Amino acid sequence: QVQLVESGGGSVQSGGSLTLSCVASVHDYVSYCFGWFRQAPGKDREGVATIDSDGNPDYADFVKGRFTISKDNAQDNAKVTLNLKMHNLTVEDTALYDCAADRACGLLLFILRRELNYRGQGTQVTVSS
Repeated sequence: QVQLVESGGGSVQSGGSLTLSCVASVHDYVSYCFGWFRQAPGKDREGVATIDSDGNPDYADFVKGRFTISKDNAQDNAKVTLNLKMHNLTVEDTALYDCAADRACGLLLFILRRELNYRGQGTQVTVSS
């Protein structure tokens, strides 16, 4: 069982920055890859970035160069903190962001398996012009 709890969302002006965090409670976290999705009103949920157990990131083209995904492994092998640093935000980045976990790795697989991922409740990011 995997539990994911996001935090760090909020409102920011265009060009600003935010950092999202997600605490994943999972036994044997080294077996999982983690990532972020987002869903804007009226749009499909889309993959933003993933990170594998070795710390290798995979980004969607629309966030490359602006977003950075990272993770901090816990000492007790039961929790990991996933971070998403977002810079140069635009109004198009406004969405509900949720973190996800899956045994499959890579952004493409995360997207293909998006109905099967473990996922959190999400945190809202609102960017104003």
